[in-house]
Amino acid sequence: MSTADLSAIAVAGGFAEPVFGAQGVFRALMDATARPGTVVPLAVEVAPPAPLGVGAGAIALALCDADTPVWLSPSLRGDTVAAWIAFQCGAPLSDDEGKADFAFAPAAEAPGLCALSQGSQEYPDRSTTLVLEIEALEGGERLTLQGPGIDGSRVIAPRGLPADFLAARADNRLLFPRGIDVVLVAGSEILALPRSTVIAATDMEAR
Repeated sequence: MSTADLSAIAVAGGFAEPVFGAQGVFRALMDATARPGTVVPLAVEVAPPAPLGVGAGAIALALCDADTPVWLSPSLRGDTVAAWIAFQCGAPLSDDEGKADFAFAPAAEAPGLCALSQGSQEYPDRSTTLVLEIEALEGGERLTLQGPGIDGSRVIAPRGLPADFLAARADNRLLFPRGIDVVLVAGSEILALPRSTVIAATDMEAR
């Protein structure tokens, strides 16, 4: 791909109105985080280069900047997505997921939660946020959520989670208040699983 073609891709597909677009996505993320397990639409139109999805691209535009190192999974690490992130967000790309503020990956390339930055006891908010693209937010294995923002319990059924997600999440919960916040993305919809939320296969003990 020529430099001119790469430049054309990098400058296209961002928010039509950056301030309002970023604010809208940020509000949606706050809503999703305050109500874990609730599917929230991102009412914005963006067109990141493939294979980065629309929802993940919108989150990158809203949250990533020059002060937030970003880790991309192998399939996202090509020239087009990297150039788009660099131009649209100004965010530095990190080869080390343990030093990234945000990590983006499809489920098939999900990094181990233990490999990401867990924050510290003094600054647990300095952990990595994992933006994980999956097949769909409905139609999969039923999972029960409990914790802050949930009245009793809430059942979700995301489709296409990594096979070891529940076990990895259970191990990660042992580090609380440190740990990883996860945002599941399918198309232009999101579902947040903050570290304070306990997750279990339905009819099993929450973990």
